[in-house]
Amino acid sequence: MSVAPHLHLPPTDRVLSSRTGWTRAHWEATADRMLDALTPYATPGFAQYRLPGRGSWSGVVSDGLEGFARSFLLAACRIAGAGAGGAVDPALTERYAAGLAAGTDAASGEAWPRLTDCSQQMVEAASIAVALHETRPWIWDRLDARVQERVVDWFSGFVGGRTWDNNWRLFQVVSEQFLASVGAPYSASDIEEGLDRIEDWYVGDGWYTDGDGRNFDYYIGWAMHLYPLLWARIAGPGGDGGRSAVHRQRLHRFLEDYPHFFGADGAPVHQGRSLSYRFAALGPVWMGALADCTPLAPGLTRRLASGTLRHFAERGVPDERGLLTLGWYDTFLPSTQPYSGPASPYWASKGFLGLLLPPDHEVWTARELPLPVEESDTYTALPAPGWLLHGTRHDGIVRLVNHGSDHNPPAPHSADIEAGADPDLGAGEDDPHYAKFAYSTATAPESAPHALVRDVDGHLALLAPDGTPSRRRRIHPLRCEDRVASSWSAARLPGDERAYRIETTSVLHGPWEIRVHRVEAPEGAVVREGGHAVAHTQSPFASSAPDWALARTADGLSSALVALYGWDGGVDGAAVARDVESNAYGPHSAVPYLRSAPHAGGRSVHVSLVVLSRDSIHPEALRTAVRVRVDGDSVVLTFLDGRTVEA
Repeated sequence: MSVAPHLHLPPTDRVLSSRTGWTRAHWEATADRMLDALTPYATPGFAQYRLPGRGSWSGVVSDGLEGFARSFLLAACRIAGAGAGGAVDPALTERYAAGLAAGTDAASGEAWPRLTDCSQQMVEAASIAVALHETRPWIWDRLDARVQERVVDWFSGFVGGRTWDNNWRLFQVVSEQFLASVGAPYSASDIEEGLDRIEDWYVGDGWYTDGDGRNFDYYIGWAMHLYPLLWARIAGPGGDGGRSAVHRQRLHRFLEDYPHFFGADGAPVHQGRSLSYRFAALGPVWMGALADCTPLAPGLTRRLASGTLRHFAERGVPDERGLLTLGWYDTFLPSTQPYSGPASPYWASKGFLGLLLPPDHEVWTARELPLPVEESDTYTALPAPGWLLHGTRHDGIVRLVNHGSDHNPPAPHSADIEAGADPDLGAGEDDPHYAKFAYSTATAPESAPHALVRDVDGHLALLAPDGTPSRRRRIHPLRCEDRVASSWSAARLPGDERAYRIETTSVLHGPWEIRVHRVEAPEGAVVREGGHAVAHTQSPFASSAPDWALARTADGLSSALVALYGWDGGVDGAAVARDVESNAYGPHSAVPYLRSAPHAGGRSVHVSLVVLSRDSIHPEALRTAVRVRVDGDSVVLTFLDGRTVEA
């Protein structure tokens, strides 16, 4: 793929950057294009950027503030990275200084909303605080004293205020630390309590959960790890009370596994909320270098980061106007949340933190090194979030097998469930970006409302007589080690108060995932399982037989599902479900799926083989790749190479 000419990029350098061709100059050019593209949408005093697109639930003024704040962080990386002698247009600094003056002036006609408890302004204030700190010599120190006073007055809304009890606690931490850094009144207890609170959410091996429950997604990197170390930069040497040493150790551990989330083409695994932030996923990678706590070699840091930025640039991000839209590649609203407005994607500015490192830093001067998936097939168990990562060198795809992240409040205790408590007590509706068994760097879940009615892909469901599928709402992890992970969830059907237990074990072998399902079901229910959804601008090819189904895109990405045991669905046992405008990867999508015969009631075992590959797939041959032996509750898988796994 080629990068769109509107980005005006310099020539590639295949000596320094053999994998991507990109250098610091490409990053600077991309940042400049994105910043320049915003100016037509600025209010007269530059306090707001009112971009085209769907508005958020917070309203147009809040959305305009969001445009200022999030792009200010990008501008800060560009300004501070260039330094006193850098080649940055002075108009950029002047524009954001003017916006600070107008945004805090009640008489300007474009003033920002006051900071109130749990308001969206709190999110945006944190970006402004970080940007002001990083550009202090060029912006804050040169502001008129009256403007400084107004900015302090606006930030003071944080003092003693209440935030949502998740990553938002850190917005208060960094914002009040900025107040402290300029000699303004602040609450030390607000800062201490916010930093203490995230200790409750640390679950080990470098992983936090974003608030109570099992909330694992990119917020762990671009918020839970990022803001504590941004806070430390504002607090300064000796001002962190020793906390930064712990935060740096945790980020170091997190980054040991993090490169395994990225495909050879630079794509991150498509999982979780706020995916329109795209290359914000690079924030923790750059912070590891900024805080001198990364386990990654400098050449790997830049290869990972440049690969991801180039991946999106090759696919129209930013678009022909130079703007980031609400979507993944182009606009795709079903993958967004109601809190997202037209400027929300500019949290991607965190992906440019590497520009704060000087041009002669080794992350910019070292030769690129390959990603893990470019060197070998990879298998990475992450017990904290309950994930397996599975990369295949021949096609560069990374797959995430999900047995632990559901974005729900904490589950009842096991003893309470055994005593009869509802295992889904307090759980919200299933979210396709958390509830699926598998995600990848090459696919996205079906997420449009009309597709969610069927809920086929990445899901094992019980089907009611009218076809209504059960949902995978709360995930109860059981095991995650080596190449095996398992969990259970409760399935419910309309008109039936009982919660039926579905326990699934995933086993990785070669390029495949084998799923062993132990299913409780009422008499007459049908068991259905879907594979990965593949999507393209053209309708995918589809093929099926009674015991397998396959979908393949025009560019050769195939998804297949093969029945190995317990399906027996007859001529209707496998098929491909098609949809349109339901997938972030393309307007035409397809999902292979299996169906069982009507259930006899009680317990059953179903075993399937899941494939996602850019290689040729021969489903009939794959049926012989694994021998399955079921003896009561024991399921033993034997592979052609002699490996045996008891699932």
